[in-house]
Amino acid sequence: MPELPEVETIARGLDKRVRHDVIDSVWLGKYREPLKSSPRDISTALTGTRIVQVRRVGKHIVFDLQPKSSRNGMVETQHAASLRDRKGARQWIVHLGMTGRMVVCSPKEETPRHTHAVASLASGRELRFVDPRRFGRLSVAIKESFAGPGTEPLTISSDDFAKLFRGRKTPIKAALLNQKLLHGVGNIYADESLFRAGIRPKRQAGRLSRAELNRLHAAVKEVLKEAIKLGGSSVSDYVDADGREGFFQLQHRVYLRTGEPCLVCKTPIKRIVLGGRGTHYCSKCQR
Repeated sequence: MPELPEVETIARGLDKRVRHDVIDSVWLGKYREPLKSSPRDISTALTGTRIVQVRRVGKHIVFDLQPKSSRNGMVETQHAASLRDRKGARQWIVHLGMTGRMVVCSPKEETPRHTHAVASLASGRELRFVDPRRFGRLSVAIKESFAGPGTEPLTISSDDFAKLFRGRKTPIKAALLNQKLLHGVGNIYADESLFRAGIRPKRQAGRLSRAELNRLHAAVKEVLKEAIKLGGSSVSDYVDADGREGFFQLQHRVYLRTGEPCLVCKTPIKRIVLGGRGTHYCSKCQR
């Protein structure tokens, strides 16, 4: 599943390609799994809007949309008019799930079998949501701006970071993966952050010292920023908005390096299953 650096990279690429374009029409596929909002609400919310910005919130891609003031004389339904009359930001929210992709292409290009949504743009291009496993989700936000399930790890202060884990009995690795606490951190970057902070993944979150939490806070930000700079980690089928792979997987110090020597102390990297997730760490460097 794409994590924060991958989603950030994709969102930045989409922003460069479709910002200020207009969504003329929307087609939605027959499968209901990808649709978190109703087909009618998605189609109504998107059609006839200008893409103001594309950005990331947690692991979600958010399209900030501005309704056009005119519909060229077309008559709208009462439902559509009520949506368009509401002031404030309108948003298209995309969660990529395990295999979801957002593709900007020409309408002449063959439509992949697992395409679940197509937004036809005024520029003559199409914005397609493709997801073979159908774990991705599409929704819209009208009344309130989408804020994500948790706190943004790149901007959280050290004090607020420490408060997130106070009194928690779960392992710190599981706490880092809890999207209601920090949204965007996933398996790869939790392992890499814990290694840099020198903390074992099974340590109880609520028993970490303030010094340890300060190290972890700094490590999380450091790892995520480095990964964004390198375009994310391509360890499966992830590619960015231009179809390019990321390079941060070349910088992994523990993730998927089971049995290989630690880059610091040469101790073989261990792998355990924690909360159903493969977890990698160095038994000497992490305490």
